[in-house]
Amino acid sequence: MRRDGRLPNIWKIILIVLPFAAALIALGIGRMQISPGEVFDVLRTRLSGGHWADQPVEKTIMQLRLPRIVLAALVGAGLSVSGCAFQSLFANPLATPDTLGVASGASFGAALGILMGFGLIGVQIIALAMGGAAVLLTWLAGSGKDRGGLSYIVLSGIMIGSLFSALVSLIKYVADEESQLPAITYWLMGGLDKASFRTLALGAPVIIAGIAVFCLIRWRMNLLPLSDDEARASGVNVRTLRTVTVISATAITASCVSMCGQVGWVGLLIPHMCRMKFGSNHLSLIPASISLGAVFMIIVDTMARSISAAEIPVSILTAIIGAPFFIMLMRRSGGWRI
Repeated sequence: MRRDGRLPNIWKIILIVLPFAAALIALGIGRMQISPGEVFDVLRTRLSGGHWADQPVEKTIMQLRLPRIVLAALVGAGLSVSGCAFQSLFANPLATPDTLGVASGASFGAALGILMGFGLIGVQIIALAMGGAAVLLTWLAGSGKDRGGLSYIVLSGIMIGSLFSALVSLIKYVADEESQLPAITYWLMGGLDKASFRTLALGAPVIIAGIAVFCLIRWRMNLLPLSDDEARASGVNVRTLRTVTVISATAITASCVSMCGQVGWVGLLIPHMCRMKFGSNHLSLIPASISLGAVFMIIVDTMARSISAAEIPVSILTAIIGAPFFIMLMRRSGGWRI
C-alpha cells in the first residue's frame, strides 16, 4: 500500500477488471452452457443494435442472466460498502447494514406488500418505504438529549429491528398458507430470480447514488471512528458526515432488500477481508469493498442457480460460505482493527 493510503495502480486495475470478468464468466454458466465467445458475440451484437441468430441463447443471456448478474453486482457492492461504513461509524466490528434495523423494516414492508396482493414493483416500493421508516424510528429513539452517544442508536436499532421482525412473524401467521405464506417465506430467504430491467430501474439508481456518495466522501470517512472533539479539530462537521453516512447506507440497504430479500454476511465478511488486505484507510477500503462485494455476490448467485436443479436461496449460500471463512479470517488475523 502507498503511504497516502491510496491503492497502487496495479490494484486499481485488478479491482476494476474483476467484477466485469466475473460477470462475463457468469453469463455463460447455468443449465444452458454458453461459451465465452458466444457471450461476447451476443453482447457485441446487441450493443451494435442487432440481434443474435440463435434466439434462445440471446434470450438466456440478455433477459434471464444479465439482469440478475447486474443486480448481484449492485447488491454485493452496496451491502459491502454499507457494512464498511457502519463498522467505521460505530467503531464496532460486528456492525452490519442492518445495524439500524433497515433490513428488518424493509422485510416487513415486502411481507406486507405480498399479503396485500401487490405486484413486484408495489412490493419493492413499500419495502423501501418501511426500511426508511425503521431507520427514522431508530434515530428518533436513540438520539435524545445525549446527542453524543452512538451506542444508544445501536441499541435502538436492535430494538427496532426486533420489533419489525416480530411484525414479519405476525404477517406470516395471518398469511394464507397455500399462496401467501410460501411467497413471503421464500422472499425472506433472499433470491435474485425475479430480477429484471424493470425492477432494476427502480432500485439500481438508489444503490448507485449511495455508492457514489461514499466514493466522494471516502477520504473524510477516516474521521468516523474519532470522538467529536478530535473530528472537529480537523475542520470537518462530523455530525453532518455521520448523517450523510447513515442516510446513504440506509438507502442502499433498503433498496437491496427491496429487490432481493435479506442477504446476510456480505456486509460483514467483505469489509473484514478488505481491511486485512488493504488496511483501514477508506481511500482504498471503499473501492476494494465495492469491487470484491460485487464479485462475491456474482459468484454466490451463479452457484445458487447452477449447482442444483432447484435454485438455492442466496442467503443460505452466503451463510454457509461466510461463517467458516469469517472464522478462518479471525483466527489468522488474531482480531479486528478499525
